[in-house]
Amino acid sequence: MGERGAEASARERILAAAEELFAEHGFEATPISRIADRAGVPKGLVHYYFARKPDLLEALVDRLPDEKVPLETVVVPGQVGESLRRLVDVLDANADSSAVLSHLLWREADTHPAVLAALQARFERFVAVIREVMMAALPNCRADVEGAARLLASALSYRHSMARHPGDDPAIDRELKFVARGLELSFESG
Repeated sequence: MGERGAEASARERILAAAEELFAEHGFEATPISRIADRAGVPKGLVHYYFARKPDLLEALVDRLPDEKVPLETVVVPGQVGESLRRLVDVLDANADSSAVLSHLLWREADTHPAVLAALQARFERFVAVIREVMMAALPNCRADVEGAARLLASALSYRHSMARHPGDDPAIDRELKFVARGLELSFESG
């Protein structure tokens, strides 16, 4: 492995250790020395990559999965309900791949402005992709697509924030049907 590969590997180990430890014990209760021990690196190397402990948290935010979804993989023309169901399935799978990280970030959002800003930006990306899917499924819909997208993004964000609690799987089917039916009625009457 070249020098760049070793650097990337050490940085990745540090981030993985920080993610695990922050999720287990919380950000404030996790010292840099414990992160270094878990990552198997000297404490100084942690500071080499991340000057301050909050820099680790900000780097973890960047590890959230991308919400970009190719429209052709989810949109069924004329069927907004099915299109939204497919989109939610993709976004849920992305959230499942980062459940520990999502849990950590939701918990730290109140005390770290960078985390809150990242979660707000993520919400806006949810709104954008939901709006795109709605408009692609029903291109001439006269409904308040923006409002419907924000409503569904709120339900989806709530679902993802609650998924970290065992036995808590807030279904989104009712919200999907409600939004889809409202858009379809508007489309039919337009």
